[in-house]
Amino acid sequence: MININEVNSISSMIQLSVAPVFLLAGVAGLLNVFTSKLVRIIDKVDRLDKFENEKKEQGKMDDELREMIKARRNFLTMRMNNTNRAIFFGTTTGLLVALVIITIFLSSFFHFEHTFLIANLFILAMGSLVASLVLFLKELFYTTKFVNNKESYIP
Repeated sequence: MININEVNSISSMIQLSVAPVFLLAGVAGLLNVFTSKLVRIIDKVDRLDKFENEKKEQGKMDDELREMIKARRNFLTMRMNNTNRAIFFGTTTGLLVALVIITIFLSSFFHFEHTFLIANLFILAMGSLVASLVLFLKELFYTTKFVNNKESYIP
């Protein structure tokens, strides 16, 4: 039979874990945005490949077009790598927040001092979140720069 102290302890742990759970939901939303961005970049690479193959088949591939396609591919690859890093740090944030929640419950079950561990995990999670958001902001700047400097159309 569960006594009142155990019920209060479990209730307290659940209350402590509510904020990190909401943070986890927010991080999941960010990861959804990041992966959507990555998929769009991959689609652009696919369209670029098709465009390049069509031009080769038509015999309309000159050095200028080849260089433009190469530059565009390099740019898209840079954006893809940047977005992958943002996803990595976002996922790391989610894992660290999940570890915070687990530590809250384990510390209650096994009665160990948890404040230092939880604080460190949370600080690491926030650092990872900041890194992820900075990388995403960088991706937005790349996109804006490309649109503003666009001189010719390549898919």
